Amino acid sequence: MNITINATMRKDQGKGASRRLRHQEQVPAIVYGAGKEPSAITLNVHEIGHLLENEEAYTSVLELAIDKKVEPVVIKDLQRHPAKNLVTHVDFLRIDMNKDIVTSIPLNFIGEEDNEAMRLGAILNQFITAIEVSCLPANLPHTIEVDISNLAMGEHISLTGLTMPKGVTITALTHGDIEAHDQSVVAVQEPRLMSEEVEKEAVDSEGEEGADDKSEGDSE
Repeated sequence: MNITINATMRKDQGKGASRRLRHQEQVPAIVYGAGKEPSAITLNVHEIGHLLENEEAYTSVLELAIDKKVEPVVIKDLQRHPAKNLVTHVDFLRIDMNKDIVTSIPLNFIGEEDNEAMRLGAILNQFITAIEVSCLPANLPHTIEVDISNLAMGEHISLTGLTMPKGVTITALTHGDIEAHDQSVVAVQEPRLMSEEVEKEAVDSEGEEGADDKSEGDSE
């Protein structure tokens, strides 16, 4: 699915110029990368708002049309108004369709309704909700599905247990020592064990704060 966002070049920059643009229902943005100079551009607030209603836009290669010249980009960062839920600035990254890109992809946990342990009261503990991957732009997935339907009480799924689309690599597992970076993604646990873990984390946190206070007192 091709997603196109229209933009125009802008010369005026700075906070004052950005405020004027927003009063005119325009959003300041910038596009950079691929060995080219950054370009300051302007978007229509309604068009970018409508685009971002589609969650796939955040993990898609977009066709950015600047004064009718189209180039492939991904959304690298965006800012929103703290109270009005309006986009106030967007960063686009130019990409080379023949080179790998590194980006974060959300995890989609499926099969919870079919999990026998959870029907008996077990708790699903999600340790991470997104992973960093590397792949060619054409292979970029919108999400990574994690099937927990057959996960028994006390079992977990780690990074190496994820089923990855062809051509997509988890960057954490490319650093040599796979076992050291193979963190847990999700686990099915007894409610009692979950509460004990939360209490332990709270105690550990209080202990660290107490140690910090003591060291500060000793230094005085």
